[in-house]
Amino acid sequence: MSEAKMRPAKSFAIILIVHLAVIVLWQVLVDAFHVPKFILPSPLATVATLSSAKYAWLSNLAVTAVEILGGFCLGALVGVALAVVFCWSPLVSLLLLPLFVTLNMIPKVALGPLFIVWFSYGIFANILITFSICFFPILLTTARGLSEVEPDLLDLVKSLRGSRWILFRKIQLPGALPYVFSGMKVGAILAVAGAIVGEFIASERGLGYLMIQVQSSLDTPAMVMAVVLLTLLGVTLYGLVLAFERLFVIRDVRLQ
Repeated sequence: MSEAKMRPAKSFAIILIVHLAVIVLWQVLVDAFHVPKFILPSPLATVATLSSAKYAWLSNLAVTAVEILGGFCLGALVGVALAVVFCWSPLVSLLLLPLFVTLNMIPKVALGPLFIVWFSYGIFANILITFSICFFPILLTTARGLSEVEPDLLDLVKSLRGSRWILFRKIQLPGALPYVFSGMKVGAILAVAGAIVGEFIASERGLGYLMIQVQSSLDTPAMVMAVVLLTLLGVTLYGLVLAFERLFVIRDVRLQ
């Protein structure tokens, strides 16, 4: 096997070893210093909460996953579509892009109660909060990618009497894909925060709702387990974006 093919496997092995080392160190320090469980539970005590039915882990995990994935997909779809509209119509970009920049400055926590009033409790309101947080980075980076096209390529297509659609499909979209996936990676990270913001404000289900419920009883192992599951959801979504990026974008032009 060539060195180029071995490099990703080595990188993954190093990442895995570092994570396992942190978990082992966490367990050793908690046991060595007899840290109370309500302050910092050990990894074993945290994992033990998964066996308790009172937390309804699967149903709460499913609700949060739907909110994260739904808000992210909506943000990616709307963000890319608006970026294309802005690319094709400079007038629309001039009118609307500054407005979106202003709206993005609004603290999303402040929007949460308004969404609850407008759309009531439930998954849909939390999906919209998630969308509002992860949408703008995707829009901004995609718009930048569509605008940063080699002028010589544009002149070549125009000289061959290529239509706007051909120009977009053959030149602009392939050139913008690294930017699209760069924005989607940022959006994947923000989507997790968006779902939890919604569940913290007002929700009847989800991991964020569960954390609020167990906080009053100082059930720290359950809170830590919820954080771990949220992290796994975020890592999974980020990994899916990376997988699609590797499928559609060649290695040399990917944005780090």
